Amino acid sequence: MYSEKVMDHFMNPRNMGEIENASGVGVVGNPKCGDIMKIYLDIEDGIIKDVKFKTFGCGAAVATSSMATELVKGKTIEEALKVTNKAVMEALDGLPPVKVHCSVLAEEAIHAALWDYAQKNGIEIEGLKPPVDHDDHHHDIHEDDE
Repeated sequence: MYSEKVMDHFMNPRNMGEIENASGVGVVGNPKCGDIMKIYLDIEDGIIKDVKFKTFGCGAAVATSSMATELVKGKTIEEALKVTNKAVMEALDGLPPVKVHCSVLAEEAIHAALWDYAQKNGIEIEGLKPPVDHDDHHHDIHEDDE
C-alpha cells in the first residue's frame, strides 16, 4: 500500500525534533483524522538553515512531514513556498488516496511556520497566505445577518 520511500521516512524520519528559539513555528492539525504537525524553521538571511518537525499521527503523516522538511532544508523562503503537497507526494513515490490529506497538512505546516516567521519579523512574504484554521468553518456564515 505504501511505497518504499514512505516506509523509509516513516521508520527513519529525517529532521525529527524541535528547534529552540526557532525563527518560525507552524502547527496545523486535522481534527477529523487526529493528525497534528508542528514544523520548526531556523531561517538566516532568507535561507532555511535548519528545519525540524514533530508529528502526532499516522505513518503517512510522519513520512510526509519528514519528506517536506527534507525538501525545504537549505532552500530560500521563495523556494520553500513552492513545495506543494504534490511535490511531497511525488518525492515519496505517491501516497494512497486516503492519505493525500497528510501531504496537504505537511505543506500547510511549512506555510504556517513561514507565516509565523514573517509575523515575528514584520515582513511580508509574497504569495504566502495566513494559515487555514480547520476547526473554524462557521465563523463567516453569520456576518450578513446582523
